[in-house]
Amino acid sequence: CAIVHTNGGQVYMDGANLNAQVGLTSPGFIGADVSHMNLHKTFAIPHGGGGPGMGPIGLKAHLAPFMADHAVAATGDDNRVNKGQGAVSAAQFGSASILNISWMYLNMLGGEGIKKATQVAILNANYVASKLKDHYPVLYVGTNGRVAHECILDIRPIKAATGIAEIDIAKRLMDYGFHAPTVSFPVAGTIMVEPTESESKAELDRFIAAMIAIRKEIARIEAGELPADNNPLKNAPHSQADVIEGEWTRPYSREEAVFPLAWVKANKFWPSVNRIDDVYGDRNLNCACPPMDAYAD
Repeated sequence: CAIVHTNGGQVYMDGANLNAQVGLTSPGFIGADVSHMNLHKTFAIPHGGGGPGMGPIGLKAHLAPFMADHAVAATGDDNRVNKGQGAVSAAQFGSASILNISWMYLNMLGGEGIKKATQVAILNANYVASKLKDHYPVLYVGTNGRVAHECILDIRPIKAATGIAEIDIAKRLMDYGFHAPTVSFPVAGTIMVEPTESESKAELDRFIAAMIAIRKEIARIEAGELPADNNPLKNAPHSQADVIEGEWTRPYSREEAVFPLAWVKANKFWPSVNRIDDVYGDRNLNCACPPMDAYAD
C-alpha cells in the first residue's frame, strides 16, 4: 500500500472474504483506502445462485466527498460532504432481511470467538496446503512457506504433462463426495481451496485423501496405464446409470469409477447426470422463465 501511495495511487482492497483478518488486523490498518466487506463466507450469510452478496463499503476520510449518498435515506445531515452523490443500491440497506444473520453471528461469537474463527480458518488452510504441497504446487506462499485463509493449487504443470485440467479434477471430486472448490480464480488453471473455520479435521482429512488419490490417478495417466482421453477424470462424474446400464467397456473398473476410496461406499453421493459442457452452457443461456405473453391473462 505504501508503494502505491508514494506513487500517487489509491488502494482498493477486495474484502469479499475477511477470514484471514477479522480480530487480527483490518483493511484500514493494512493501508487500503477503500474496501468492500461482503457478509457472505466470513459473516455467515448465504451466497448461492449469484446472491445476495452484500455488505458495507468502508473508505478513508479523504474520500468522503466521493462516498455514495441516497435519495431516500440520506447518509448524514444537510452539511454532509457527499450530498447529492448517486446511490449504489436501490435499497439503502441492501438485502436487509439477511443482516440479522450477521448480527446474530457476531453477537453469539463475540470478539474472542471471531478472532478464534479467523485463526482456525488460517490454520485449516495451512493444514491443507502442507498436506498437499508434495502432490500439487501451492502458489503465493509467504517467506515462511505459509498461506492465509486459502491455498491455491497449481494444476497447469499437470495439464501440460497429461492433458488433465482443473475442471477434470473438480468433476472427479464429485465421485468422492465433494463439491469442487473454486476453479481458475484468481489464477487460470488453478484450484483455490478455502476450508474456512467451519470444517472439522476429519472432513479436511477426507478431502486431502481424495485429492491425493486423484493425483495417483493422474500418475497412472502419466505412466501410460490409462488413456489420456478415457480415464476416471475425463469421464467424471459417474452416475448410477453409468455403472448399472449396459456393458462396462472403460479401461478401469466400476468400483474405481464410483467407490474410489473405501469410505465413499459408506455415504455415497450420486451425481444425477454426467458432465455437461460448461463453456457451451455459459455462452448459450436457456431461460426457463415463461415468455412475457404467458402473463397476458
